[in-house]
Amino acid sequence: MRKKIVAGNWKMNKNVTDAQQLMIQLLRYKNNNATNCEVWIAPPALYLTMAKDVFDKGQVGVFSQDMSAYESGAYTGEISADMLQSIDAKGSLIGHSERRQYHNETDAQCNVKVKLALDKGLIPVYCNGETLEQRKAGQHFDVVKTQTETALFTLTADEIKKVVIAYEPVWAIGTGETATPEQAQEIHAHIRNIIAAKYGQDVADEISILYGGSVKPDNAKEIFSQPDIDGGLIGGAALKLEDFSKIIEGFNA
Repeated sequence: MRKKIVAGNWKMNKNVTDAQQLMIQLLRYKNNNATNCEVWIAPPALYLTMAKDVFDKGQVGVFSQDMSAYESGAYTGEISADMLQSIDAKGSLIGHSERRQYHNETDAQCNVKVKLALDKGLIPVYCNGETLEQRKAGQHFDVVKTQTETALFTLTADEIKKVVIAYEPVWAIGTGETATPEQAQEIHAHIRNIIAAKYGQDVADEISILYGGSVKPDNAKEIFSQPDIDGGLIGGAALKLEDFSKIIEGFNA
């Protein structure tokens, strides 16, 4: 059975005091409430060890927002897979749209990072999705297909089953716009069909695919009820426990 996951990407937000406070609030929430999904967070790199200390029993999975394509060396500012492994991080986001937009990250680079993460026993959360211009041009199916194949199709069947995919329509991130549940389901099913064509339906059915486009407390339940949507990669709403907890409870129906 595919994992159900709600993951919070904190991006570049929170000072150290506020970050710790939010972690403690989330820990209390997790300890006091039964949830029908796994809960993960990707705080800024500066706070990863603090997060591991707060969630010392693994109540919440701790992920990096990015990791280097290099194992070690003179790469100032980078975080290696070995570093993440050494603090017992669960994995890393890879290929987030903001990494692509602001740091020119390519699908080929994502492929290297995904393979390295798997080699080190980390879970890669591979992000893909189209821009507004690509959707308006009717290119969204082809864009997502190319992204998925380039970044993931050098993996074996056993390896790709360990990857989590996060479909994030770029036009719905931080804009207040959200794909309809039907639009999101259509692309999620498309991604699963692409994987099934390469690896078989049994493999495709084991891969969790998250939706990452402005999930909110008032639309989470409907989005999560779609057959090929296995959870959410949450941005702004992950920065307030009240909102994040209500999204988590979208799986409690």
